Amino acid sequence: MKNKLLTIKKKHSGRDSQGHVSVRHRGGEHKRFLRLIDWKRNKLDVKAKVIAIEYDPGRTANVALLSYEDGSKAYILATVNLKVNDVLVYSESAPIQEGNKLPLKNIPVGTALHCLEFQPGKGAQIVKSAGSAAFIQSIDGEKVTIKLPSSELRLFPGTACATIGQVGNADHSNQKLVKAGDSRHRGIRPSVRGVAQNPHSHPHGGGEGRSSIGMNPKTPWGKPAMGKKTRKHKKFSNKLIIKHRSK
Repeated sequence: MKNKLLTIKKKHSGRDSQGHVSVRHRGGEHKRFLRLIDWKRNKLDVKAKVIAIEYDPGRTANVALLSYEDGSKAYILATVNLKVNDVLVYSESAPIQEGNKLPLKNIPVGTALHCLEFQPGKGAQIVKSAGSAAFIQSIDGEKVTIKLPSSELRLFPGTACATIGQVGNADHSNQKLVKAGDSRHRGIRPSVRGVAQNPHSHPHGGGEGRSSIGMNPKTPWGKPAMGKKTRKHKKFSNKLIIKHRSK
């Protein structure tokens, strides 16, 4: 059963469907088995026991292997204090315990959350990286105000669900890559500065000896690389934002 929860990550090496390089500086990564995470956790009122806390090469957080009462197994994200043999449940009236899933309107104010969904039944969509957590600020009927990890205050429907607790492996952000091979194992190939290239390869290239860019920074294809706004405003999504994220 457990083998059905693993899949080999396909190597695309930054190529598109025609085999052309669509993302530069990618390729040569280590072979990985990805864990299929159950983002929806649809088994209502069915208890599950944590039988293992495992490393997942496809994400920053560790994962917990659950064994349900009906014999099925599934992976979820492991929280900071989640331990083997803990019993978890998704329920409308589940106890406020790390790893339990509840509707937002049934969770006390100030509780740390992760695996939030924007729309009821959509499954976990945000707050899934290592060490991240959101907090309930207030509950007003069917509207719940939540402070996201970016400090953004946003309204969510009270019937949308979330999982209790902070995502585990909080020290992930403190890890350092100590050698070039650490990047290569992750599939990240070296990048070369534009000023170190010849003028046929990059607009910044050429010149006698060491030279500055000598122009507004450009991409290898001649487009502005700094100062040009590229963010696409999400009109419908922004209506629910009470306070924008900190700059």
